[in-house]
Amino acid sequence: MTAPAPRTWLTVPELVELIGVPAGRVRRLIEEHSLPGARVDGILKVPADFVKDGEPLSEVRGTVIVLHDAGFSDDEALNWMLADNDLLGGAAPIDALRAGRKAEVRRIAQALGF
Repeated sequence: MTAPAPRTWLTVPELVELIGVPAGRVRRLIEEHSLPGARVDGILKVPADFVKDGEPLSEVRGTVIVLHDAGFSDDEALNWMLADNDLLGGAAPIDALRAGRKAEVRRIAQALGF
């Protein structure tokens, strides 16, 4: 794995506007791993890639759960999702998920726990 490519990160207020739900709901989506986030310069943010067509990308939550089952922390799972991965042809797992390659991404994530 290589370092993550630069990504656009969204704040909670930006997510409220983008997906059209209250801030409390956005925070629950973050806690439930539907929108994994991290503190960037002290501000809670979520990669914009985790949202598609104004909705949380549905494949993200299940993939993060698989990574947690493999022993990853929240931060490690987030970093793995954003880092280029040779097993995915150099694509980051989030990019592969957005391209419809969920089964392939989850298979690789599951193998990390063995």
